[in-house]
Amino acid sequence: MAEPPDGTGPGLRKVINTAQLWSIAVGMVISGVYFGWNKGWAVAGTTGFLLATLLVTVFYIAFIFSYTELTTSIPHAGGPFAYASRAFGPTGGFIAGFATLVDFLMAPPAIAAALGAYAHFLNPDWPVLWVAVGSYVVFIGINLLGIKESANFSMVVTLLSVAELLVFMALIVPAYKTENFLAHNEPFRASGIFAAIPFAIWFYLAIEGVAMVAEEVKDPARTIPRGYLLSIATLVLLTLGIMVLSAGVGDWRQLTEIDHPLPETLGMVLGKNSVWSKAFASLGLFGLIASFHCNTIGYSRQVYALARSGYLPEFLAEVNTRFQTPHWALIVGGLVGFVALFSGTTDEIIIFSALGALVMYIVSLLSLFALRRKEPSLDRPFRAPLYPFVPLLALFLSFVCLLAIVYYNPLLSLLFTGLLALSLFFFWKIGIRFIDSPSASRLN
Repeated sequence: MAEPPDGTGPGLRKVINTAQLWSIAVGMVISGVYFGWNKGWAVAGTTGFLLATLLVTVFYIAFIFSYTELTTSIPHAGGPFAYASRAFGPTGGFIAGFATLVDFLMAPPAIAAALGAYAHFLNPDWPVLWVAVGSYVVFIGINLLGIKESANFSMVVTLLSVAELLVFMALIVPAYKTENFLAHNEPFRASGIFAAIPFAIWFYLAIEGVAMVAEEVKDPARTIPRGYLLSIATLVLLTLGIMVLSAGVGDWRQLTEIDHPLPETLGMVLGKNSVWSKAFASLGLFGLIASFHCNTIGYSRQVYALARSGYLPEFLAEVNTRFQTPHWALIVGGLVGFVALFSGTTDEIIIFSALGALVMYIVSLLSLFALRRKEPSLDRPFRAPLYPFVPLLALFLSFVCLLAIVYYNPLLSLLFTGLLALSLFFFWKIGIRFIDSPSASRLN
């Protein structure tokens, strides 16, 4: 049985290989190719959204090359909060941890809502909300059984999802016309591009979650870089292919407000009663299942790591002695998701998750620069290429994306800032004294 970093009680198992890590990374993100991104067409049109997506793609490539250095140097289940704690102390760690929790606790409710929408598309008698709630119950149960079992499950559903998207592109490419892609676009406006940024981020949101399973990876110095680079390459190809081809098969405006755009796209090409259209809607659940399942792994490890280091109540760091999974972290994170399901729309949840992600990206990149200065002798199995230019590019673009989201979503941004300020207040008043515990001391 593996020991935790502080040497007390059961810990997490090191069982994940490169293929499994690729499947977790792609699985965390792949639902973003199935739904959510199409709402970017509503605010920017197809050409504006393409430019927003290309901007965000460059950002994520630069970010992943930089972030991989941190993940391999400090393979900790807390990911960003571990890097920020080491670079900036408890307050920096708390800000990174809060932002990461928002990122990973908000993504599953959006995915669960889309699962409900796809199921309702297949059978109108199935209510969207209760299918979403049932998804939480099922996948929390699967994740309680152990990381090896969860990783194997993610491998199967991720491979099926990628194969399905390739078949989808093959079916619609004969119907693609550039004039359809260019039709119905307003005159070029930079404001539309910036307003579409959160929906472009949704294509890649949560790929950073690989850091949350770093303690469960075999040979992290080699496995993590391979897993990250293979996954970002896979996602770039799927993202650009699906988005461009889907916009060119008909009137893309019909797809801007729904949570199941791909079956509708096939319906436009082959007819809504086509066997392929119905089959795709059924199989489309695989992509959503992959992301829901993998994001459940991500949020539970973040809650577990924060609790283990004294940032959250201690009981959330308990690990099941039989399955070696953080059972309370899984359950409590699921309860937070329930609340989000009943309180927001899909686009609001996506934007809120993107806010958390961008704050986390910024703190992580600043941590990279700080650790290069503070700990030059830290073992770095992977170094960010062309340092400091690639990390600086990622940092600059992360600020651009964050400012765009804040400008176009002031109320959600104010809610995020208020929750962060309130959480920081309580942390400074009653929580910071726990950070000097033995389990947290290794981060400083």
